[in-house]
Amino acid sequence: AAQQVAIIGAGASGLCALKCCLDEGLVPTCFERSGDIGGLWRFEEYPEEGRASIYRSVIINASKEMMCFSDFPIPEDFPNYMHNSKIMEYFRMYARHFDLLRHVCFKTSVCRVAKRPDFATTGQWEVVTESEGKQEAAIFDAVLVCTGHHTEAHLPLSTFPGLEKFEGWYLHSRDYKSPQSFLGKRVVVVGTGNSGIDIAVELSHTAKQVFLSTKRGTWVLHRVGDGGYPFDFSYISRFRELLHSLLPQNASSFLLERKLNARFDHALYGLQPQHRIFHQHPTVNDDLPNCIISGSVLVKPNIQKFTETSAIFSDGTREDIDAVVFATGYSFSFPFLEGCVKVVENQISLYKFMFPIDLEKPTLAFIGLIQPLGPIMPISELQCRWATRVFKGLQDLPPSTNMLADITQTKEKMAERYVKSQRHTIQVDYIPYMDELACQVGVKPNLLTLFLTDPKLALEVAFGPCTPY
Repeated sequence: AAQQVAIIGAGASGLCALKCCLDEGLVPTCFERSGDIGGLWRFEEYPEEGRASIYRSVIINASKEMMCFSDFPIPEDFPNYMHNSKIMEYFRMYARHFDLLRHVCFKTSVCRVAKRPDFATTGQWEVVTESEGKQEAAIFDAVLVCTGHHTEAHLPLSTFPGLEKFEGWYLHSRDYKSPQSFLGKRVVVVGTGNSGIDIAVELSHTAKQVFLSTKRGTWVLHRVGDGGYPFDFSYISRFRELLHSLLPQNASSFLLERKLNARFDHALYGLQPQHRIFHQHPTVNDDLPNCIISGSVLVKPNIQKFTETSAIFSDGTREDIDAVVFATGYSFSFPFLEGCVKVVENQISLYKFMFPIDLEKPTLAFIGLIQPLGPIMPISELQCRWATRVFKGLQDLPPSTNMLADITQTKEKMAERYVKSQRHTIQVDYIPYMDELACQVGVKPNLLTLFLTDPKLALEVAFGPCTPY
């Protein structure tokens, strides 16, 4: 009989998990706690518990040619950088085209995923779900966890003394939806990740004054690259990756930093970080320098403390404020997986960010639990292609000691390169990681053979953008 696979979550990763299971002749059942697909990309007026939440104006930072699934290109008339509503439109087309929705159980949350007593021989799981107040248990041959890493707000309130006395209001960026309620207010946004800068820019049009507070500064990339092409389209290529690997890290940092500083000098704008550009997950925004130069956004250092009506910054300056938006990121955890995986400060031990190493049978995998320097959809798709082949027994994982050594090495490299932060525990470089996955599935393009058989295609693969199709 065909293997039954449970998929948890019907967002970007859950949808391609369904598709890959069907491609491999497995029988998938996807459990989605809300009433619709799309996960993170589906905007709702009110944040829902246990689900990612975005603001109305979110536009993706990956261009459409780079982020589409490999067997379903995004329509030509869609813009290069898509608003969340367009992404949802694309997901619905994908789900319709491959007839995925009939495999999804909506309004069904997963309470528990536990090994069956005979797990060591069968690798089977008991999955307990709840729908309309009723619990149900079912047995599955494998489980794909596609719940992402943007569900639980990381709100380090204890690091901001005096906040309990503050008389204004504060919220985490996941609770921010639109700028209307901030009309005429003085607002401080804490954090210069993608949400923080997006929100600061958006608020600058309605608020009386926006302050952007940053602990360590940030490098700001832009969507619109050379000649007006999408930045990632010209930047994510094998040729650039080769140059990057041949040059010392400092040299490649210097070249990109010089390019970004030519657009606006980060030191002049109060954003210059101590760290180099490749040592942090990049922030992408085209409008911030314009807001800073026109004074609608004022860059400030870290907040030292709050008083009833103001914030005092580490440089001693004090500003009256009415509201605070904490764009301080997310934590992730998997409460339904009792004792199978441990997450401590966003650290989790998974082989290639997918497989727990101490299971007797490799029948559990995490999809999309990564922060790539590039789009996530093609990565999730390739992860699913590998996971489904492992579930079927077509491919084996290495011995657990080898996997542990690989995890340790990956973690050491990450710690060495990135600024220490909860944000930098699941970072991957786009091309190298895709290549690792492609090697596992046995589909990595061999450039040498390609040059001999199809030189035109080989040139595109080597020097053109690394698109999924």
